[in-house]
Order: sequence, then C-alpha cells, then structure tokens
Amino acid sequence: DQQKKFADATLEDACNELGAAPKVRLHCVSGSLDGKLIIWDTWTGNKVQVIPLRSAWVMSVAFAQSGNFVACGGMDNMCTVYDLNNRDSTGSAKITRELLGYEGFLSSCRFIDDKTLITGSGDMKVCMWDLEANKKTMEFDAHAGDVVSISLSPDGQRYVTGSVDRTCKLWDLRDPNCKQTFFGHDADVNSVCYHPSGYSFVTASEDKTARLYDLRSDQQVALYSPPNNASGFTSCGLSLSGRYILCGSDDKSIHIWDTLKNHHNGTIPFF
Repeated sequence: DQQKKFADATLEDACNELGAAPKVRLHCVSGSLDGKLIIWDTWTGNKVQVIPLRSAWVMSVAFAQSGNFVACGGMDNMCTVYDLNNRDSTGSAKITRELLGYEGFLSSCRFIDDKTLITGSGDMKVCMWDLEANKKTMEFDAHAGDVVSISLSPDGQRYVTGSVDRTCKLWDLRDPNCKQTFFGHDADVNSVCYHPSGYSFVTASEDKTARLYDLRSDQQVALYSPPNNASGFTSCGLSLSGRYILCGSDDKSIHIWDTLKNHHNGTIPFF
C-alpha cells in the first residue's frame, strides 16, 4: 500500500507519446520431449546438430556464452553438460559432466561462464557448480516451493528466480541471501527473464498474466493479459531492446506485447 501511494503514473501513461512498435520477426531455439536436443541456425532455420538425450523429459536447456557448451536436464534429476566442439563414438556432442545430487527435477540451468553453472530444481534449491572441479560450490534453499526458472542479469552479477510459491526473488551470485522478494502473482511463476537494461525483469505465470517488475522501485510496474484471458503462460522472453515481451501460452500460441505501451501486438500459433 505504501508503494502504491508513490506510483503516480502507469508505465503506459508515461510512454503515451511513443509511436506504436512495429510487428516483429522471430527466430527460435528449442528442446523437446521427443528426446532430442537440437542446435539451430537461427538465421536460416536449419538444424546444425541433433543430440539424442538419455532422458526424454528435458525441462531446461542453456548455452554457454562462448557457444562451446550446452547444458540440459529435467525429470532425470541431474544436469548434463555437452561439449559442442567434440564428438563421442556415435558422432553426437560429447558429454563432459553429469551433475548429480538433486532431490527433485532440474527445472532451470544457466551458464555463468564455461567453468561455472547455476541451477534451480524441484527440491526448492539453487546450486552453483564448478564444472572444472565437477563439484558444488554453493547450495541453499531459495523458495518455499519448486524453483522453476532462473534468469541472469546482463552484467552477470545477479539473477532472479521464479517459483511455484508465487514469488520471484533477486539474488547476488556471491551471496546465498535473498536481496529482494516480489509478490503479485496468484499462481505458479513459470518463467522469469531479466530486462536488457538490468533494472527490471518480466514474468509469466499460471494465473494467465505476465508482469514487469522494477528493481529500483521494488514493485510491479505493468501487467500483461491476453485478449481471451483463458490460458496460463509457460514461458517468457524479451527482445534484445526490451521493447517486446513474448510469452508461450497453454492456448498453443506465443503472445507478443509492446512492454512500454502495454499493447497486445498479436499472437503466433505453434503446433
């Protein structure tokens, strides 16, 4: 209530003089329950590598910033790291690490660099891994429910998490203590994504909304609802400029909004 007293304008009101954003073109990468990890050329849409997985129940995939490694995991309760520059006897990317010790499914993994990985899992924990030493360097209870999503800040020093406990939290990579907690969602927070500015992040939830939270004002500044308002959101992402938010939905489409003007920019069906 105290925060609302200082919220003298909505984001879309403040951006009212901006021109409408044009329609967007998309490129995608994907992991699937068909038991394959596919590396795509996002310009041509062609497949570069197809990696067969030991477990089809993959829930998270991440690229290292260098492009040398990719990690994935899911219902197998572990995180597997592949070296894209080396092949095994079958011709597939070589497994370099299998990170074990989770008491729940692996829901999110992100590379800090080629030597460091951070993960969130169904046992409510966040873990940091030293890939060269093949050991955990940090492990702590992050939420009161499954940790579903992790997103790193642009400077690589902080990250946000989303959970089935309906909250999002801000963390520092060097500290296991939460810096900020954000409320507002009425159901599981399925996905979080840091804004390119480093000052905010967006979320996607089972409560059929996506939201924009501002770190400096410590509160929600925008709420995005689809026209039909009938399906929950499973994932979210931002364009490189941060002008667009894209959300995957249970209605079998991707919804697009202009983040500043809070204008629904259309949907893209997928099959």
